[in-house]
Amino acid sequence: MSSQPVIDLRHLTRHFGPLVAVDDVSFQVQRGAIFGLLGPNGSGKSTIIRMLCGVLAPTSGGATVLGHDVVDGAEAIKRRIGYMSQKFSLYADLSVRENLEFYGRVYQLNRTRLRDRIEAVLSLTGLGDRIDQLSGTLSGGWKQRLALACALIHEPEVIFLDEPTAGIDPVARRDLWDLLFDLSAQGITLLVTTHYMDEAERCTDIGYIYLAKLIVCGKPDGLKTLSAVTPPGTRRWELEVPRPAEHLATLRATTGVRDATLFGQTIHALVDDAVDARQLTTTVVGPGEPIATREIAPSLEDVFVTLTRDAEERRVLNLPAETTILATSKDVGATAGDAPAEMRGAQTPPSINATSSPPWLRSLAGLWAILVKEFSHIQRQPSTLFFMFVIPVLQTIIFGFAIDTQIENIPTVVLDQDGRPQAQQLVEAFRNTRTFRIDDYALDDATFQRAMSSGRARVGVKIPPYYSDRLYRGEQVQVQVLIDGSDSQVASQALNAANLLSIAASTSIVRGFADRMQTAPARDDLGHAARPIEIRPLLLYNPGLESSHFFVPGLVGIILQLVTLFLTAFAIVRERELGTLEQLFVTPVGRAGMLFGKLIPYAIVGLLETLLVLTVMVYLFGVPIAGSIPMLIGLSTLFLCCSLGLGLLVSTLARTQLEAMQFAFIIMLPSILLSGFMFPRSEMPLPIYLVSFGLPATYFLEILRGIVLRGADFRDLIPQVQGLAICMLIILTVSISRFRKQLT
Repeated sequence: MSSQPVIDLRHLTRHFGPLVAVDDVSFQVQRGAIFGLLGPNGSGKSTIIRMLCGVLAPTSGGATVLGHDVVDGAEAIKRRIGYMSQKFSLYADLSVRENLEFYGRVYQLNRTRLRDRIEAVLSLTGLGDRIDQLSGTLSGGWKQRLALACALIHEPEVIFLDEPTAGIDPVARRDLWDLLFDLSAQGITLLVTTHYMDEAERCTDIGYIYLAKLIVCGKPDGLKTLSAVTPPGTRRWELEVPRPAEHLATLRATTGVRDATLFGQTIHALVDDAVDARQLTTTVVGPGEPIATREIAPSLEDVFVTLTRDAEERRVLNLPAETTILATSKDVGATAGDAPAEMRGAQTPPSINATSSPPWLRSLAGLWAILVKEFSHIQRQPSTLFFMFVIPVLQTIIFGFAIDTQIENIPTVVLDQDGRPQAQQLVEAFRNTRTFRIDDYALDDATFQRAMSSGRARVGVKIPPYYSDRLYRGEQVQVQVLIDGSDSQVASQALNAANLLSIAASTSIVRGFADRMQTAPARDDLGHAARPIEIRPLLLYNPGLESSHFFVPGLVGIILQLVTLFLTAFAIVRERELGTLEQLFVTPVGRAGMLFGKLIPYAIVGLLETLLVLTVMVYLFGVPIAGSIPMLIGLSTLFLCCSLGLGLLVSTLARTQLEAMQFAFIIMLPSILLSGFMFPRSEMPLPIYLVSFGLPATYFLEILRGIVLRGADFRDLIPQVQGLAICMLIILTVSISRFRKQLT
């Protein structure tokens, strides 16, 4: 057997902010050993294992596992180790077979090798009869056997077991340790954390950690001979006496007794050599009471209790770590024993006499305690505080400033084929209504139609080349106004404004003629008196002004983002809560493999969902798709990548599913209200209007309505496609850069 240690820690330290979780820990583990890392909860045992597995970076110091550094060689380590986490962290909704197959594929075992390994671990763990049972329905002991089987599927050289027997019955504990002995006999190195002393006795080597520091490390038998455990001039006695609990306080107060504690139905005492057995029994019990005494060796529990008290006293006295002070409980015991008889035993604390309180006051009992507790919960949840105070302000700003139901400044394109002053006056009249905003002048019909089909203009004004000539001759002239009917609210406002403009422009001409003569200022084609200018509006894309034609295509985008964002974020955060994500971090699965493996299923679900919603849109709401369906699906995939990226981003920010829901709501709120789904963006204040360009939904809704309602081609949608692509690159870059195959 090689003398090179399999695990080697050198001054390993880990901080979590001001908290020191592991403080300057050093030890080595040889091949084939069962190394027990003991200590109370919160002492740093799990943190050490996570650093050794390469999923948590040390703050200082270092360590190697199988010759690989835990920082630089983390991925090489993960291929050669197995890991059992503190709680069951496999997939409860998968069967025993499916969990084993999953981990076998993670370690890239081929089909033949995987089949052989499954048979081997099933035989070792006795899970053969439960192969098709859902793992979530297994009892605690069988769950631990399955976790061990998954950790062994790839034949690791080292296995880390973080409290593997916690919460299981004694028989299951014994069976699991029998399996560990078999593995150790095969040369597999085991590092086990526990706080059970009987399990410590089974380890070949032990390290005891307390308050982040390694107190002692060595063989169990060697630890029991430490002078600090049984100081020179003392012995340990076991006293078998009836009703031992009644005699414990008396024994502790006895001169020469340094410590005494119950051990089953006996008392274990650390006493000075000057105290003999006869003197001890006379002090403890009265004459005639049966008592048996015998000298014993210290147990591991004695070792760790003594060392813990010693370390705690050094910490309280602020003494250097290398100083050794023997701690006893004599003074404490004397205090209890010397108390007056009437003060011994249970003391009843003072309390309010419930019978003297009125019923309404008794019903409010505990109100203050609950209030303090709830406020403590609130102040320790930053995401909840943010959600409580920032979201209402955001909603107030959006509804108060960004949303304006009065529609003005409708983007308008003008094709002026006349070009003379009368035509220019008509264009100026459109501008002066404040309903129309002249954004562009087209020079030909193709450019004019392109502005409408691309959505750059919602209204198109086409002035014929004979406009001025007809007015001079006193003939009625028709001006065509094309209105994009895809948004029924905007179209209705534009239609009303155009009709009113026709009346106003004609009235100004009529007034001059009426003042001078009793003749009509203009006649129609049949020679009848008529208004000089006739505005002929034409509703495009949605002639019936049905609101469903506007909202339903937008719903496709909103629903697609909502579902994929929530599914992706919740799936990853849920795995983090259950511990299965940490279990994956310990495996050699690549970062890209984990990301794509997580996102591709939801991408497929998102595409199927898109097709489903589009089908409902066409056949239930009667909204036909005027443009290219393949282009629509292709651009939907682009938006889908944005939504998946947002879900991934939320999963890197949230630690719980509640936080994930809150972050997702924060993203969805502006996507619904500021993207143009419900309210026109043109009416928003400039700062908020500019913010809307940072929302992927803004571009995708324009793409949807362009293809579905206007039959827009790719050239019409180039600005929206560019904006959506930029959003996708930014979101995915930030999300992927934040996603680490490591704990923080």
